[in-house]
Amino acid sequence: MATGNRPLSPHLQVYRPQITSILSITHRATGVGLAVGALGLAYWLNAAAYGAGAFDRAQAIFSSLIGTILLIGFTFALFFHLCNGVRHLFWDTGRGFEMVQLRASGWAVVLISLGLTAVTWLIVLAG
Repeated sequence: MATGNRPLSPHLQVYRPQITSILSITHRATGVGLAVGALGLAYWLNAAAYGAGAFDRAQAIFSSLIGTILLIGFTFALFFHLCNGVRHLFWDTGRGFEMVQLRASGWAVVLISLGLTAVTWLIVLAG
């Protein structure tokens, strides 16, 4: 028996996004991004093995503005996935499930990932 227009299951119109849900979605998205980025890395390595002409073309792609933006995104995905994976390892020990700890560790993951990405690219661009 239906009781009005209430939803039968939770969905985004009912629940406000929270740091935990956003990080969960981002963790999955960065995992996909890392898989796609691995194909780019395989292309680059294959081009390096194939010869100077192929490597020059690959370098031109990855050193273009769009290529650099994709590489920065790949770097962030790598650090975010790593940091959030460490967070999950702590959860596997049964720690960090209080809401205050969940929020603090979530923001720590975001800030550390951004910081590591920035430091990495400052080093890359300086050298």
